[in-house]
Amino acid sequence: MAETRHIMEINNFDFTYTGVEKPSLHAITLPIVKNKITALIGPSGCGKSTLLRAMNRIHDLYAGNSYKGEIILYDKEGGKQNILELKKENDFIALRQKVGMIFQKPTPFPMSIFDNVAYGLKLAGIKDDIRGRVEQALKGAAIWNETKDRLGKSALGLSGGQQQRLCIARAVALKPEVLLFDEPTSALDPISTGAIEELIAELKQEISVVIVTHNMQQASRLSDYTALMYLGDLIEYGATEQIFSAPAQKLTEDYINGRFG
Repeated sequence: MAETRHIMEINNFDFTYTGVEKPSLHAITLPIVKNKITALIGPSGCGKSTLLRAMNRIHDLYAGNSYKGEIILYDKEGGKQNILELKKENDFIALRQKVGMIFQKPTPFPMSIFDNVAYGLKLAGIKDDIRGRVEQALKGAAIWNETKDRLGKSALGLSGGQQQRLCIARAVALKPEVLLFDEPTSALDPISTGAIEELIAELKQEISVVIVTHNMQQASRLSDYTALMYLGDLIEYGATEQIFSAPAQKLTEDYINGRFG
């Protein structure tokens, strides 16, 4: 049996929002398996997105939030770092290049399709073959054929599904270790949702994926591992097939079967 390798390890992690006395997340311990898709499920307000956003320190865009525990990120060479120890803005920028994020609502920049993808590359100091890297990223996000003849036109003219794939291309261009998806299809129609799901399934060949979703069917058909969260606690984690067919916790069974949430 092949050894399971982790790309991230969340250990005894607490998170508290600024101005709030009680932590929103309590002693979360969760592995993120390399080149697999991990789904975070649970009712609204349970801490899924809070945990996801801690994985690339996006919370630090707002001052005063506090962390305890550790979130370990491994690199291709086998090195590791506790990302909670990062302090400098440049360190945060470098982290978010390694751990990208796709939001619920597509967030293209108000610039051309080409510049949307090239922007991150230039910010990262990449100067060689920008055009080739942009083309590769657009192909990787399955949107090259729809955009190759309009690269100089505004990204805001794309449909919602196309904008979301462009945002994925923008992240993929930086060759991240991990991609975080915060309900990436909730604002999309069924056809666009299918295209994004197919793309995410392909991405795991190169990138480890964590996805927050309210859609149980999406979690069951797309993910390799599933974690149920409830009121800031991690209730259960395991292989998706086991979580959906034979959960160990009654709370998990009740949530999956629609008894609450």
